[in-house]
Formats: sequence, structure tokens, C-alpha cells
Amino acid sequence: MAAPATPRPSLILSRASSHSHSQPSAGGLTSDRVTASNRRRGDFVFVVNPSGANGRTGKQWKQLLPHLRARLADQCNICECITSGPSHAIDVTREAIKDGVDAVIAVGGDGTLHEVVNGFFWKGSPVCALDRGPDHSTALGLIPLGTGSDFARTFGWTNDPRDAIDRIVRGVKSKLDIGVMEGPNSEPHFFVNVADIHLSAKAGYFASMYKRFGNLCYVFGALRAFWGHNNRDMRIKVNGGEWRTVHKVTALCIGNAKYFGGGMKITPTADPFSGNLEVVILQDFKWHDFLLKLHRLYGGMHLSVNGVSSIRVQSIEVAEVTASGDIFVQSDGEHFGFLPTKFSVLPGAVDFFR
Repeated sequence: MAAPATPRPSLILSRASSHSHSQPSAGGLTSDRVTASNRRRGDFVFVVNPSGANGRTGKQWKQLLPHLRARLADQCNICECITSGPSHAIDVTREAIKDGVDAVIAVGGDGTLHEVVNGFFWKGSPVCALDRGPDHSTALGLIPLGTGSDFARTFGWTNDPRDAIDRIVRGVKSKLDIGVMEGPNSEPHFFVNVADIHLSAKAGYFASMYKRFGNLCYVFGALRAFWGHNNRDMRIKVNGGEWRTVHKVTALCIGNAKYFGGGMKITPTADPFSGNLEVVILQDFKWHDFLLKLHRLYGGMHLSVNGVSSIRVQSIEVAEVTASGDIFVQSDGEHFGFLPTKFSVLPGAVDFFR
């Protein structure tokens, strides 16, 4: 069933009635301000998660909006879309792109950005505008106001949202790589930051239950994940080659960017404009290894540690040696499912304000 048309601008939007990943309707975003005569000014849709960072995102957005209008209102039509629950940002983004907007800006943390990125695609293919011609593309932007905002760390951005607005005003864009995940029985899913497997993914799953504690949620998630954890043998296939076994895997991380878990520089050489993914594998780590080496993990200095290896790939498939169906997989801090999973990269898939 198609997602309903989404009104704009500067409206509090009700949640779409369907999040079944259906292709959005041809209706799209409408406004008495946005007509064919002023379309050339550009339409920028700001997708805001008001509940992010325990509600701080919504409060900060309200304070930021007058500054945003002062900087951008004479250049483009500002369209404010307030999300009301999981997957809403996906639907809003798809509808906006089909309606031919010039940019969709994620306002929130990594989870909001993750949903917006997934809204750029439908059934594995890019969503396209209906009436803007084949050369039109919608740009992606980010105003980081979330709990972790790990993706923004890759670029060394400050936490000041006004700096993010300055980047959007400057309009400098680069072609951003997007990661792709495929399970055995699911449509492709997309990530922009880091995907990970086993202990770190399980920690992320539990951390989501403690978001009310801010960045401490990652500590609580890790403590719960360690309870009953066992390192596991896995099989990997790199760039379509032969399967090989990797023993006693603690965590396997696939980075399009560098940081996850509230500032841990887990894939320190990843570059989201390189056309590659960095894969970092931690093997045979015990709980005390994390305590002793935590400073190296956060500082990105762990690649020389015993039991840590790194490779650059265009694709990697990961499966269990003995299937159990209980090894967690996540991307951008969002639970994806369980192994087996294939990861690959779409080089330069989206224009990104940077």
C-alpha cells in the first residue's frame, strides 16, 4: 500500500498510515508557497525527530528554527517535517524525493539519519523525482542533534547546529558512499555509518533500551551484552572470493565511516568517499581485554593490537560456521537481524552537504 501524500512546509505531520516499504504515491508535498513559479528557489525538507536525545532534539530545533529561517529563507522554501515514530522519516523522505525537492536534511542523531538514508531507496533502487527530469537529484544533509551523532565525528564537526546550517548555506556537496545490507529473506537495507556483528551489535541492541541515560546507554548495553557472551567461529567471503573461516570472533565491524557506540573510533581508516568499506575484526577478546584496551578502541589505535585485523572491501558476506540464528547484526545503531548477511558499498550514491 502506498504511503500517503505528505503536506508541507512547516507543519507538524501525522505519521504515515503505512510503513510497508511500498513505493510512495505520486501525490507528494504541496504548499501554497511551492508552485512551478517559485520551484527554482529550491525546496529543502528538514526531517526532525523531536524525541531524539530524550526530547532535547525537539527543544533545540524550536530554538534553532528562527536562525535557520534567517539564513536560508531567501534561498529556498523551508519545509519542516516532524516525525512521530519509527520509519516515519523513511516515508517522509521517499515522498519528498518523488515530489522533486532539492534537499532532505536529517535533524537528529544517527538513527534519524539512518532512516532518511533508507528513504532515498525503495526495493534496492534509488527513489527518483516524478517531474524533474533524469538529471535532477536530491541532496542529503545533516544537522546533528542526537544522542551519539557518531557519523558527524568522522568529519570532525562541532556540536553547534549553527555550523551545520552554515554548511548547508555554503552548498558544497560531495558524492557520499552508502552501505548495503542483504539478509537471506529481506530486501536490501542501507547504512551510512557502521554496521556490526555479534558482541557490539548485541550491545547496541541493549543500549537502545537505555537511551534515557544519554551516552551511558552504551555502557549499560555493553554490560548486558557481555553477560553470557561467547566468541564464535564465522565464515567470510570477501569481494566474491572463496569462503574462509575466522575463529573466535568477538565482533566484526563494517565501516563506511569511522565511529560508533558514542565515540568509539572502531574503523579508523574508513572514508565514506573512497568507494570501499573498512572491515575490522576483533578475535578472542575477553571482558578484561576491553577494559585494558578501551582507550585504544576509542582513540582508533587498536589496529596494531593482537587479535585485531583490518581489510578494505567492496563486499563481504558473513555467516556462522555452525548455524544458530542468534548472532546479532545492526547498522548505524539500529537492529537489523541475524546472520547470514552480505554487506556491500554503493560508491558515490548520494550528494551530501559537507
